[in-house]
Amino acid sequence: MKRFFPFVMLLALCAGVDPRAAEPQSADSLRMYRMQEVEVTATRATRSTPVAFSDLSRDEIARNLYGEDLPSLLALTPSMIATNETGIGIGIGGTSIRLRGTDATRINVTINGVAMNNPDSHAMYWYDTPDLVSSVGTVQVQRGAGLSTNGTGAFGGAVNMTTDALSTEFRGSASLSYGSYNTNKQAVHLSSGLLGGHWTLDARLTHIGSDGYVERGGTELASYMFQAGYYGGGTMLKFLSFGGKARTALTYTGATKEEMRLNGRRFNPGGMYTVSNGWSQRVWHGDPPEWKEVAYYDDNTDNYLQINNQLILSQRIGDRWTLNATAFYTYGDGFYRQYKDDAKLFEHGFTGDAAFDANGKTIKRDLIREKLMRNHLGGLNASALYSADRFDLAFGGSYSYYTCPHWGELDWVEGVDASQLGGRWYDNDVEKQDANLFVKADWEAARGLHLYADLQYRYVHYRAWGVNDNYSEKVAGMQPIDVDETYGFFNPRVGLNWQPAERHTLYASFAVAQKEPTRSDFTDRYLFAADDAYPSRERLYDYEVGYRYEAPRFSAGVNLYYMVYRDQLVPTGMVNDGSDVLNVNVPDSYRRGVELSASWRVAKWFTASANATFSQNRIENYVDLLAASPTFEQNLGTRTIAYSPSAMGSLFLDFHVGGFEAVFRTQAVGRQYLTNDENEALTLGRYCVTNLDLAYTLRRRTSRSVRFGVTLYNLFDQTYCSNGYGYSYMDTWSGATPQRIDMGYYFAQAPLHLLANVTVNF
Repeated sequence: MKRFFPFVMLLALCAGVDPRAAEPQSADSLRMYRMQEVEVTATRATRSTPVAFSDLSRDEIARNLYGEDLPSLLALTPSMIATNETGIGIGIGGTSIRLRGTDATRINVTINGVAMNNPDSHAMYWYDTPDLVSSVGTVQVQRGAGLSTNGTGAFGGAVNMTTDALSTEFRGSASLSYGSYNTNKQAVHLSSGLLGGHWTLDARLTHIGSDGYVERGGTELASYMFQAGYYGGGTMLKFLSFGGKARTALTYTGATKEEMRLNGRRFNPGGMYTVSNGWSQRVWHGDPPEWKEVAYYDDNTDNYLQINNQLILSQRIGDRWTLNATAFYTYGDGFYRQYKDDAKLFEHGFTGDAAFDANGKTIKRDLIREKLMRNHLGGLNASALYSADRFDLAFGGSYSYYTCPHWGELDWVEGVDASQLGGRWYDNDVEKQDANLFVKADWEAARGLHLYADLQYRYVHYRAWGVNDNYSEKVAGMQPIDVDETYGFFNPRVGLNWQPAERHTLYASFAVAQKEPTRSDFTDRYLFAADDAYPSRERLYDYEVGYRYEAPRFSAGVNLYYMVYRDQLVPTGMVNDGSDVLNVNVPDSYRRGVELSASWRVAKWFTASANATFSQNRIENYVDLLAASPTFEQNLGTRTIAYSPSAMGSLFLDFHVGGFEAVFRTQAVGRQYLTNDENEALTLGRYCVTNLDLAYTLRRRTSRSVRFGVTLYNLFDQTYCSNGYGYSYMDTWSGATPQRIDMGYYFAQAPLHLLANVTVNF
C-alpha cells in the first residue's frame, strides 16, 4: 500500500492548485499546435492518400489509459488481433498483435517517425515501454504495404504513433486503478503550459502491476515520460525521453489442452521442476501426462530496461516549406533468468567428463541460467515538406546504427561447484546498419483527382558472429554464427484518389515492399530445415481498391486487397527456446480479402460502429517437412497460412449522457490454424469476447474533473484461448510403424474480470 500514498497526497495538493497560474497566449497556442501537426506529415496518410488506414483520436485513446496496453487499443481497428500470454484482457505482460494475419515482426511500428521494432528480432516488445498509451497523442494504422517509413518493412501494415502534443496550458492528472488478479496502476502527469511564451515542460510517472490470470504470471512495470519544448516563430525544438523497467514472469511456454483439463486453465509450467520431497504441488505433466510432484522456481523472469531519447526540430520556411529532423538514441539492457529441469549439460557449454559419464551417457542436471543482451541504437531522420495549392511533396531519409551483444551465464548447476561456473556458455554479437531515401508526391491533376507516387530505396547491412545458445551436432558444440548480408530494396508505390462528390472517395493503389529476414530466421533454421542455406528476402506486391463515404453523422468504407508474396516467411507454428516464432520461406503465397467499416451517430448520445474482414490466406504447393525429416516430406498443395482467420469483426456501441458514458465492445475472431498443413488437431478455436466500459465524470467550472470508471472484461464469461503454437513430428522409435505426433500449446484467457479507476484532472 505504500506506493499509493504519494498519489493520495498529490490528489490532496491538486485541490490547492490554481489552473489559471499559467495563462497561455491564444495566437502562440494555435501556431504551436500547427507546428506539432506537421511533424508527422511525411509518414501519415491523409484523406487524399490512396491507402487503407484507420485513425485513433486522442479522445479514443484517453478511454483506454487506465490499465490497458497499446495492443488492446489497436485491436479496435479493422483486421487487427491482440494476444496476451498472462491471460488478462487488459493486455499487461507479454502482449502482441497481428494484422491481416501477419505477426508483429512484419508490422512496422514508429513513434514520431522513429522505428520502434527491434532491429534484430523485428518485434515490438510493448512491455519494454510501459504505459506508452498514456503518452500517445494520435495513432494511425495503415494496412497493407502502407507508405514509406523508417525501420523494417511493413508486410501486414504499419502503426504510426505520435507523442501527445505539448500543452499550452498548465494541467495535470493523477490516476489510481485496481482490479482482478491484483492488477493495479498508479500514474501522475504534469504539464507546465507555456512559460515565457516559448517554453513548456511535460512529465509522467507510472507504475503497473498484476499477478496475471495464469499461475505465476506476474508483471511489474515502471515507466516515465519527459518532454521539454521550445517554440519561437516558425521554429519548434522538442526533447523527449521515455521508457521504463519491466519485470515479467516467463509465461511463453503455454500449456497443452490436456494439461489445462487436468490441472485447470491457469496452469503454467514455467519454472517447474520435479522433486522427490518438499514438493508444493502435484500436477499432470508430460506426453502422455503423468502425475508429478513439483516445485517452482520463484525468479523465472524476464527483466529489461529501455530508455528512448529523441530530439526533434521543426522549422517552417515561409508558407510552403517545413523542415524536420529527429536525432534518436535507444539504450536497452536486459536478461531473463530461467530454471531448466533435467537439462543436458553438453547443451550448456560442458564438455568431456563433465557432460558424459563413463558409459558415454549424457549427464543431465537441474540448472538456473541467464540469457543477457545489451543494445544501442542511434540515428537520424530528416525530411522536407513542400505544400502548394494542388501539389504536395515530401522527401528525406534516415540512417541508424545498431549493436547488441548476446551472451549466457549459468547461476547454478545441480551437483557442480560454483567455482566451475565462470565464463559464458555462448557469446555472439550483432551489428546492423539501416538507411533509406524516399520521395513522395501528391498532385491534384484535376478537381478531386489526386495522383500519388512514393519511391523508397532502403539499404540494410546485417552482421552476426560468435556462438549461439543452440547446440550443433555438426560441430559437437554450441552453434557457430557467421552472418554477413547486405540488402538493397527499391520499394515503389503509386495510386490515385478520386473524390467525385464531397462525401465520396474512391482510391486504388499498387505497392512493392521488401524485407530482410530476422535474427531467428538466420540462426534457428536448423530446428526445421534440412539444409544450412540462409533464408531468402521477402517481396510483396500489394493491390488495394477502396471506397469511403463520409457524412456528418454516418460514414462507411470498403477496401479490397490482394497481397501477392514471393518467398514470404510464414510461421511454421513452432517457436524457439526464447519464444520467437520460427518462419520458413514459401515460394508463392497470397492474402486477399475485403475490409468493411461503418459508423453511425444515431443521436447526440449514441454512436454505433462496426468493422469486419473476410479473407483468404493461402500458400501454394506447401511442402510439409514434418520437423525437417526428408523421409516424411509431403507436398500438400494449397493450404491456409497459419494464424490467419478467414473472418473477424468488431462492434462498438458508445453511449454518452451528461457525465455518464458506456462503451460496449465486441470482437469475434474465426478459427486459426497453428501450422500451415491445416491440421485440425492444431487450431485456435473461434471466439467472441465482449468488454464493457462504464464511467461517470464530475466536472467543475474550471478544467478540474474527477472520473470514476470500471471496465468489465470478457463480459459474457467466455472460455477461449487467444494464442498458441504447435508442431508435428514422426515417432519412429516407439513401434514398428511410424506415428505422427501433434503437439499444441495454448494461452488461456481469463473469465469475467474487471478493472476500476479514479482519475483527477486539474
